[in-house]
Amino acid sequence: MSYLAHERYCDEIALQVGQLRELITAGADLSATVPTCPEWSLERLVRHMGGALRWSGTLVRERAREMLPRDRVPLGGGPEEQGDPAALDAWLAQSGELVVGALREAGPETAVWSWTGMATSGFWARRMAHEITVHRADAALTVGAPYDVAPDIAADALDEWLELVEWVQRTGVREWAADLYGSPRSIHLHATDAEPALNAEWLVEMDEKGVSWRRGHEKATVALRGPLTSVLLAFYRRLPLDTPGLDVVGDREVLEFWLENSNFG
Repeated sequence: MSYLAHERYCDEIALQVGQLRELITAGADLSATVPTCPEWSLERLVRHMGGALRWSGTLVRERAREMLPRDRVPLGGGPEEQGDPAALDAWLAQSGELVVGALREAGPETAVWSWTGMATSGFWARRMAHEITVHRADAALTVGAPYDVAPDIAADALDEWLELVEWVQRTGVREWAADLYGSPRSIHLHATDAEPALNAEWLVEMDEKGVSWRRGHEKATVALRGPLTSVLLAFYRRLPLDTPGLDVVGDREVLEFWLENSNFG
């Protein structure tokens, strides 16, 4: 599987940080409950995201070869004052600068600890690009703002999610992985608005050997069709399957089973 260029991920992190900052400085209620993460307020979501950026950036900057405790990250949890959009904005901006600067300096091949088998700075560039892409969607849904994402990033985010599910099955680090074994079932994801060159279609198969996937247009037990951004957010459980513009064709229960049993939360 080919990834996007390292600089592409770095650029996207910087862009997404800027877009998230715009949301929190446009008069948003920082105490509002995030509908897709109901245990969090909007401010808690932003603090989580900024903390993840700082933590991964510190890992890369220090060339860490083992997990770095969160308490070693300066201001990892955000400004002391709650409910201050200006302070939160400044801290988030600094968080983005820290991680993007560290990633650009390191390049994609520098050895850095990660929680998967891909222990490189490139792993963290890709992971943080997609982490903030999805969490910005959480923020946008909270404040009712429009949301879109570049097609190459959206497609790569789906690739990464499927790769992570495969990794969970190989390692057995999450109990839910065992539930994905069983009788043959398959899911087809089809972005209806993507350029043909992007090949924004996926086939996900589950059977007694576990989960496998590939890009391409193939018949499946159930298909999820719609605009690429909507397909991405539905597959990340950010949009309900009955969202206007999305179509579920075939055995809906198979798709619902997947969504309930492939959750990293």
